[in-house]
Amino acid sequence: QVQLVESGGGLVQAGGSLNLSCTASANIFRFNGMGWYRQPPGKQHDLVAAIRNAATTDYLDSVKGRFTVSRDNAKNTIYLQMTNLKPEDTAVYYCRSWGTGRDYWGQGTQVTVSS
Repeated sequence: QVQLVESGGGLVQAGGSLNLSCTASANIFRFNGMGWYRQPPGKQHDLVAAIRNAATTDYLDSVKGRFTVSRDNAKNTIYLQMTNLKPEDTAVYYCRSWGTGRDYWGQGTQVTVSS
């Protein structure tokens, strides 16, 4: 059983920045990839950013140029740097891993952007 633990959420004003972290209880090289999802109130969750073992990345169109996903293999951690935050970025942000026969999800961290 792998655990993913997110941290770094909070309340920020529009235009501000937040950095999220997701630390795995296992070596993240075992995963084909990891990513950040978000679920706004009353909506389904969307993939925000993904990073794969080849270090290739993908982003939701609405966050391109504002969010950056990265990884530190030595710390078994991925990060999401979020800048120029907007009220529509408000959501619970979840970390997910895939590629070991099953997916793992973190418990989520709340990000609230006030206007």
